[in-house]
Amino acid sequence: AIGIENPKIAVAALNPHGSDNGLFGNEEKEALIPAILEAKELGINAIGPVPADSIFHLGKSGIYDDILSLYHDQVHIACKTFDFDKTISLTLGLPFLRASVDHGTAFDIAGKNLAQAISMVESVIVSCDYWNLMNK
Repeated sequence: AIGIENPKIAVAALNPHGSDNGLFGNEEKEALIPAILEAKELGINAIGPVPADSIFHLGKSGIYDDILSLYHDQVHIACKTFDFDKTISLTLGLPFLRASVDHGTAFDIAGKNLAQAISMVESVIVSCDYWNLMNK
């Protein structure tokens, strides 16, 4: 959440229903919960793991400032449903911000005058906002 001093970051669960106490897997107990606790010790306002089937609805309603998804399609399904044309992809944890369009290469429409520039424009705007914030 660019520009929010102490954002509430919801961490999506990996397994259905957040594993349902181990019924669907142990990744939440063995990896996610310890990582969230460690993040909290570092002063990060991390919340979760939150079941992936409801995290985006809760996020859209304003309960969270940001959502951390564990894999590509987990986040892209929700984001493209909310606003297919303006979604962008950000990669965090690198020594730089990686921002890109969210629709892949779109080779299937290349050269056919069908492509929309909206996602690219949004990617550039977010990158500039991030740069301005980091270089105050």
